[in-house]
Amino acid sequence: MPTTSTDPRAAAAALLVPGTTCHGFAVERCETVPELDSDAYVLRHTVSGARLLYLACDDENKAFAIGFKTPPADSTGVFHILEHSVLCGSAKFPVKEPFVDLIKSSMQTFLNAMTYPDKTIYPVATTNEQDLYNLMDVYLDAVFNPAIYTKPTIFEQEGWHYELDLPEGAEGEGDGNPASLREGTLRYNGVVFNEMKGALSDPMSVLDDAVNAALYPDTAYAHESGGDPRAIPALTYEQFLDTHARHYNPSNSYITLYGDLDVDRALVFLDERYLSQPSAASRRMDAAIAAGEDPSTLAPNPLGVQTPVTCEYKRVEMATTPENALVGLGLVLGSALDRKRTIAADILFEALLGSNEAPVKKAILAAGLGGNVVSYTAAESLQPYELIMLQNAQPGVARELRRMFQNACRDLCEHGVPRERLEAIISSNEYDLRQRDYGIADGVAIACDALSTWLYDDDAATLALKYGPVYKELRSELDGTYFEDLLRELVLENDHMALVELVPVNAGAGSEGAEAAELAAKRDAMTDSELANVVERTAALRAAQEAEDTPEDKATLPRLRVSDIGEACPEPPLVVDTTAPIPCLRHDIPTNRLAYAMQYFDLSCVAFEDLPYVTLLCRLLKQLPTSEHSAEELDNLLAGKLGFLSFTTEVMTQPDVDGVRPYLLVSGGALSEKIDALASLPREVWSSTLLLDADADRVRDVLTQIRIGLEQGFINNGHSAALGRAMSYSSPSAVVREQLSGVDFYLFLRDLLDHFDERLDDLRAKLTELADRIFVADGCMASFTGSDEDFDAYWDAAGNLGLGAGDGAGRDALVVPAPRDRHEAFVIPSDICFVARACDPRRLGLDVTGAWAVAANALSYDYLWNEIRVKGGAYGCGFRAAGERQAAFYTYRDPAIDPSIERVERAGAWLGSFEPDEAAFEGFIVSCVSGMDAPVKPYALTKRRNTTYLAGLDPHAREERRAQMLAATPGELRSLGTDVTRIAAESPTCVFGGRDVIAKSNANFNVVDLLG
Repeated sequence: MPTTSTDPRAAAAALLVPGTTCHGFAVERCETVPELDSDAYVLRHTVSGARLLYLACDDENKAFAIGFKTPPADSTGVFHILEHSVLCGSAKFPVKEPFVDLIKSSMQTFLNAMTYPDKTIYPVATTNEQDLYNLMDVYLDAVFNPAIYTKPTIFEQEGWHYELDLPEGAEGEGDGNPASLREGTLRYNGVVFNEMKGALSDPMSVLDDAVNAALYPDTAYAHESGGDPRAIPALTYEQFLDTHARHYNPSNSYITLYGDLDVDRALVFLDERYLSQPSAASRRMDAAIAAGEDPSTLAPNPLGVQTPVTCEYKRVEMATTPENALVGLGLVLGSALDRKRTIAADILFEALLGSNEAPVKKAILAAGLGGNVVSYTAAESLQPYELIMLQNAQPGVARELRRMFQNACRDLCEHGVPRERLEAIISSNEYDLRQRDYGIADGVAIACDALSTWLYDDDAATLALKYGPVYKELRSELDGTYFEDLLRELVLENDHMALVELVPVNAGAGSEGAEAAELAAKRDAMTDSELANVVERTAALRAAQEAEDTPEDKATLPRLRVSDIGEACPEPPLVVDTTAPIPCLRHDIPTNRLAYAMQYFDLSCVAFEDLPYVTLLCRLLKQLPTSEHSAEELDNLLAGKLGFLSFTTEVMTQPDVDGVRPYLLVSGGALSEKIDALASLPREVWSSTLLLDADADRVRDVLTQIRIGLEQGFINNGHSAALGRAMSYSSPSAVVREQLSGVDFYLFLRDLLDHFDERLDDLRAKLTELADRIFVADGCMASFTGSDEDFDAYWDAAGNLGLGAGDGAGRDALVVPAPRDRHEAFVIPSDICFVARACDPRRLGLDVTGAWAVAANALSYDYLWNEIRVKGGAYGCGFRAAGERQAAFYTYRDPAIDPSIERVERAGAWLGSFEPDEAAFEGFIVSCVSGMDAPVKPYALTKRRNTTYLAGLDPHAREERRAQMLAATPGELRSLGTDVTRIAAESPTCVFGGRDVIAKSNANFNVVDLLG
């Protein structure tokens, strides 16, 4: 029976008694999960067969997720297209974009959907319980009763469709001249189609797909679940619907509830509204059976186990630059249900390959086979695998890599894997597990983790969550030969492996030429009526996209009102503690017995042309020996004693429009019981690293790895690179960022690598000089987050951090060049593009208040979403008004440049005529404010508060901005339309994209072949 207890664990214990039935759910068992401070209840809906896991705990950030087992039978991306499509309207909520409407109007702290190789998950999180039910209602109706059955345009929009670009002056079917249709250019478009073009422009993704196909040729894992653009057009609408009907039913579902919520109400909601009701999928299945189809053909796709196969060598070719040559060695680890083996393998390969000092990686790099070696454990599948990847590989080294890898592992099996390294990796993992910083809402991450075993065994709902006993057991195994035996099994005796080489060909060509030829042949094979039908279908799709939701349809959506927003949780005051040897920003934030220490070193003492060397200094520290420890000893010490230690740069935009203050930031975290190491190890690294004697090969390896990482970023996250570059055309702060980590830094680095031998001595001297100049007390600001006891212990051990006072000379050495518009388009190996148009609004005399955040929300999720994503086919787009110092438009995985720029230029006019109804406008405010109020982990909160202080921001600025959001009116937003038009018209543009895409633009860019 319901309980009035406010303790979620006590309430669940009273309601969910194993062996009983509650609101249609059989309560199968209850388990305590101490790792998550929660109790786990496993239930099964008696009518539908739906599985449910409830994790009762005190977390106010509540979460819900529903997942389905969706192993693909091909690479058409049907499950990825379904993931997009079911969120485009449903029976109960017949609006075009309920997913976007929720983003615009809810207090969600997470709202998304994800397609994995064998499952699809729809998770949400929010701190407001009524909002949770609103989100659940929309998501459940979306997955069980989507509008896809009555609106084929959804499939065409989100998946793929033909478009026929007619010659200038032709009007299609209506011009009475079929010849004009035959002169048109046939092309594909669709959101997922374009998304996957971008995703598979990444050589690492292509290699991973090839390794999976070689390891699991007879199973679902042989296919690209996201969809291969070459295969996506083979998917028909009927296949799409049949696939939904076979997989999106409760008996194939896995539901997770998490946090401090009324589970009694939740179970009633699930049972009465969805699980005990017929769905669109079930009705289609019933109709198929009534029509005489064999029920066995209507079952979900099977998820089978691959019998061991050995792929001695496989070659795949890709149009990319020579630097993107890769070799991948895939090793199947066993079963996902053998958690000890999977976790042990992850620890083992991290010990062997996780850093430049790891023994196997060190040997491979020394042999000169490639520029970098990375390894990761792919545990999100029935048969997890390890992928060892050689980046920037030399031609023809695949078999040599395998031979060297096996020989190195054989030697370790005979002589032992270094115990200090294994123990350090285990300690580092335990720190991460205590920190619980998933980067997303905890409940969402936990729901996904649970499915990494639950999907394969109904009795394994909590198996992946109970890691404590596994780590305890693995620590005990350090005394025996367990890790050597495992290494022998996985590497030397493994008959389930694959060796794949990715060979670059036709660098920069992309796949546009082959696709154009294929489409020209398709056009020529079509009849006149088929070509006319393409034009008609495109027109029908455009009409559907242009159509406005009716007031009646909009009224179906559940919405929170501004009155539902609670008071902002006050943050503890930021205290500058002057009793410490170094001025220290003191943060009184609960940390679960962790401590964080930071030091901000002022870089105004560094000349602008020397800033790239600061980035190199940051990356080389920790990689080189110190006067006290070898590089290998230091690597093990840092992993074993600290949770993390990083040397990075931060650029603080100052209140003055031309003001900029860069810092070198040293950040560290440790368990409270290891506070002494947090005080001593960072100091050792910055004060006694042997920079003048730095080993040439070691330095070259690190620099090459930086280059590879930057190039991967340009391909995968080109919107970030484009935004940063576009901002540098108007913002001094962005000019500095470009010099430290953007295109300018990349060009500096590439030139340095090209002349490495002749410049090595100068590089060593420059790094030594900069370290001596930067790491001084003058201009240093410390920060500490942790308990009072830890604070005292830290400073007792740290003293003055070993910092000299500094002579004060050169404190104003940094002179930043004036920003200038370069109107650049950077060529990267890709079939899509990323477009950015950005500026510092202060340059235009604009005061960016909290109302701008509401306007950005409306522009991003109303105007730009519909124009650039829905109509244009780009995977992502948006407008940012970041504080008062950035205003920016961007697109992500966009098929074309000019149409998006034209739509951006019309954004101000749209905002100027913006007339939402009251409920819709309040939704924009609710979602903006909830973004400010969302829970923040201690480390992220610390950095945010430090930035506020060091950037000279008003400490009450967040409160004022929040109040301005709450007070915003439609009229105020309309008044910003003229300003948005100015931003769109006067902001410089930067593009990262494929050569063919850039060539189609009429924007007259300065084209730069970035990757050579």
